[in-house]
Amino acid sequence: MGSGIRKQQAAQTEAELQAAAIRVFARTGYLNAKIVDITAEAGRSAGMFYKHFASKEKLLEALLSRLLAQSDEVVADAGTGHPDDFRDRDAVRWHVTAFVRAYREHRTVMIALQQAATVDETFARRQQEMLAPDLEHLAGHLSRLDLRVDPIVAASMMTNLMWSFASTWWSPPGGQPQLTEDTMIDTMTTFIHGGLMALSTPLPR
Repeated sequence: MGSGIRKQQAAQTEAELQAAAIRVFARTGYLNAKIVDITAEAGRSAGMFYKHFASKEKLLEALLSRLLAQSDEVVADAGTGHPDDFRDRDAVRWHVTAFVRAYREHRTVMIALQQAATVDETFARRQQEMLAPDLEHLAGHLSRLDLRVDPIVAASMMTNLMWSFASTWWSPPGGQPQLTEDTMIDTMTTFIHGGLMALSTPLPR
């Protein structure tokens, strides 16, 4: 068997295990999911799982990596249409919309990431490392504003707000959201844009 075919088969097995994990996480939650549940869902052996992933955390890390790659594709596809002047409310809305749609599409993974980071400090640090380039990208936009805080701090506040708001007001996977997508986007856009404008306004003496 050629190396190309072996690589293709390995990639297919990894994809099957990842897809099975998402289905298991959706049913039981990340914290309650066991590797044996994932392998049974995928129709694979435990040995096959460990051939591709050292742990459940490493599988989740792979899912995050895939999510970030897809996010990069969205930005790349936008090209010059990617607005970056956050004094413009529409620029803020573009970024909020991109986040909300990614959260909707990958809700099970996003919830799993939050759960894993809550109980595992090592994973939380690794997740932070993986998300750092996106945070720095957002901070680059915010650096165009004359903010009274470090752009990285502002970017972190914005990101944490979106994650928290989405997880609070949208029901678990499979349920009905408590807010419509448009309401969520408009509410976060208004709140974030107003906050950024306040941070870029000199304090009264």
